[in-house]
Amino acid sequence: MDVVVVESPAKAKTINKYLGRNYKVLASFGHVRDLPPKDGSVRPDEDFAMSWAVDSASAKRLADIAKAVKDADGLILATDPDREGEAISWHVLEVLRAKRALKDKPVSRVVFNAITKQSVLDAMANPREIDVPLVDAYLARRALDYLVGFTLSPVLWRKLPGARSAGRVQSVALRLVCDRELEIERFIREEYWQIAAILGTPRKDSFEARLTAYEGKKLQKLDIKNKEQADGIKAMLEGATFRALSVEAKPTKRNPAPPFTTSTLQQAASSRLGFSANRTMQVAQRLYEGVDLGGETAGLITYMRTDGVQMAPEAISAARDAIGKEFGPKYVPEKPRYYSVKAKNAQEAHEAIRPTDFFRTPASVRQYLDADQARLYELVWKRAIASQMNAAEIERTTVEIEATNGTRTAGLRAVGSVVRFDGFIAAYTDQKDEDSEDEENRRLPEIRQGEELSREAINATQHTTEPPPRYSEASLIKKLEELGIGRPSTYAATLKTLEDREYVTIDKRRLIPQSKGRIVTAFLESFFEKYVEYDFTASLEEKLDEISDGKLAWKEVLRDFWKDFSASVDDIKELRVSDVLDALNEELAPLVFPAREDGSDPRICPKCGTGNLSLKLGKYGAFVGCSNYPECGYTRQLGENGNGNGENGAGEDGTKVLGKDPYTGEEITLRSGRFGPYVQRGEGKEAKRSSLPKGWTVESIDHEKALALLSLPRDVGKHPESGKMISAGLGRYGPFVLHDGTYANLDSIEDVFSIGLNRAVTVLAEKQAKGKGGRNGGTPAALKDLGDHPDGGGKVTVRDGRYGAYVNFGKVNATLPKGKDPQSVTLDEALALIAEKEAKSGNGGGKKPARKAAAKKPAAKKPAAKKKG
Repeated sequence: MDVVVVESPAKAKTINKYLGRNYKVLASFGHVRDLPPKDGSVRPDEDFAMSWAVDSASAKRLADIAKAVKDADGLILATDPDREGEAISWHVLEVLRAKRALKDKPVSRVVFNAITKQSVLDAMANPREIDVPLVDAYLARRALDYLVGFTLSPVLWRKLPGARSAGRVQSVALRLVCDRELEIERFIREEYWQIAAILGTPRKDSFEARLTAYEGKKLQKLDIKNKEQADGIKAMLEGATFRALSVEAKPTKRNPAPPFTTSTLQQAASSRLGFSANRTMQVAQRLYEGVDLGGETAGLITYMRTDGVQMAPEAISAARDAIGKEFGPKYVPEKPRYYSVKAKNAQEAHEAIRPTDFFRTPASVRQYLDADQARLYELVWKRAIASQMNAAEIERTTVEIEATNGTRTAGLRAVGSVVRFDGFIAAYTDQKDEDSEDEENRRLPEIRQGEELSREAINATQHTTEPPPRYSEASLIKKLEELGIGRPSTYAATLKTLEDREYVTIDKRRLIPQSKGRIVTAFLESFFEKYVEYDFTASLEEKLDEISDGKLAWKEVLRDFWKDFSASVDDIKELRVSDVLDALNEELAPLVFPAREDGSDPRICPKCGTGNLSLKLGKYGAFVGCSNYPECGYTRQLGENGNGNGENGAGEDGTKVLGKDPYTGEEITLRSGRFGPYVQRGEGKEAKRSSLPKGWTVESIDHEKALALLSLPRDVGKHPESGKMISAGLGRYGPFVLHDGTYANLDSIEDVFSIGLNRAVTVLAEKQAKGKGGRNGGTPAALKDLGDHPDGGGKVTVRDGRYGAYVNFGKVNATLPKGKDPQSVTLDEALALIAEKEAKSGNGGGKKPARKAAAKKPAAKKPAAKKKG
């Protein structure tokens, strides 16, 4: 018997069915070792020696693998077919060697691009050794990311309170988002006009033609600058006669796009399905690992972390057969299509993402999939099959028209297209093609050269130039890939980190940099410019790729990087905070000192009139304050005007009067302080204040909302058992209800104003039951939804309990390791904890008493508790 090690338990079950009794398939649950998050895990002074740590869950799984290997004939490492998969195999092998579990037993490495019986059996028949250059590339990346993060982040903490971290790829991605925001802020709109004529043919058909030339001069987009100019041209055209000078019809062909890579799948899923990059990868993982198709378990798509755009020859052949069956012989091209990748630094070691079986149409498998899986599978199937279909044949017609009014002339053009043969469009079109409404996609009526055209209407429309749009997740991923920065497999995690660190927020799928993120970017651009340069980061990626190709030694790359990087960090450590603030004031001038409508100096304090405004750093991050502090207490958040220029109705001291309290007669004002916007009733130290709750913007605050906030806490009613009052309010940790010293969280601020007595009593009872272990009350609200369990049965969530955060699946609760951030837990990590808990307790319900007992044991008895676990 051979032991086979794969990454996920779902995959282990499926592959065990394929291989039979002579194999024992065990899951590593992803990575089994990592660098401890502390100084010294990578030691440049010891030629980049690295210390690896194994957490308790991984230690148990490694022990199970070691035990199985001791009784086995050999070990087969079958982790995922990418750099991370190669690294996991290497880690498992290193641990087993350290445990002396292998002795002289044979070890082999196999990779398969799809979880199908044929792919797995073919891989087992063609084993190889671990790819050492690929492991070296992993070690180099891991060391670089650690050294940048654990060297830069402490500098940020000291120089920029409130900043949380910096990373090699993360910081460059953030810079892209922030640079785009700066472009938008500095953009100056220009007015321009467009003129179009609605014309009729002698056959009474109407069409639109756009003005392209006037008085012998070709017009550019911005040439008609104002209404006066537009009205003059419009008047000329309203008195003109029109004639078709030429009609030219050109046949063109449109070829399909290649099958999906990781990044193009993320982009398409974002634009067409509204999926985040993270959600796309979660759903794709399930489709890859296997789905129960009515008794048969099989992976539906090939491996979803790939830069490759080519499909295997047998897949191309299958796709062509499926095209003939589903669409007809005329849709099958004479020869197969072959694609090459255009992105910088692409690694084409793997196939593109495609269905494992093209005859499994989306309709035939929909009943076995949830809604998101069905939608993503359909996207993959359609794009892959379209990539091998015939080109679409399109006839593009261009009509040049002359307008004559006395001695004055103008030129107009009408453009349209007709699809003569839909080709691949029958299966798949890009979102940009579907959404396009320009004149090229309109069909023109019959127009003959030389014939007179009647004038039906002349339309002049005003426009202004628009700033570049903010990045979406999809467009940022596309830009990162174009620049050769990072790897598609890491983009989802990078974007998630930026959001978790509160460096960006996502609104209507657009990435908006927050002040914290802009300050970090400005700091890095000012003092670590080289390390957030796009070309530098891309060239480093090229070196890492050369390591994976065996062309460069990984430690040599680290030595070159560390020499300059450590020197830069040493220089910055000596900087005074005042020097940092001076640099940031200049770098972020549009954000810190927005222009005032009255033209006054935006750096002069609007309250005292003599102090200079400057960026200040506080415990909770940066804000703008006056140099005359403490005599002048003017403060505001970054990006807020608050200077009396009429933009937000603020007064000279940065306040906005909302009205008066109907009971006290005191003024209700909206203000901005160092901790954010707030509302206030009255003046002085005793004035009642309330911060704006999460989700409420400054623009949405009116007199009614301000009064509601200032009325908190509100009495809900007396508790039917104790007779004591229950109140609802807004606190440091969000909205709550309070009774006799017991707080219970509410879902939203709206609940504070609307909750009634019955609901309040229920919420408090659930909180009390939770405090007693949760057996008699409601389940705590989920902190994070990780998705569905791959084996079915419901969702896997992260929750907060009496003894700390834990993961939940059905009736199984598994405590998170000490120090683990609940928001950073991945589905794979949660599945590992759940599996470990089930293995220990048998029925998934025996851990709570042990957890309580462990909590009560004195420190001296920790070894005994460890033995028990």
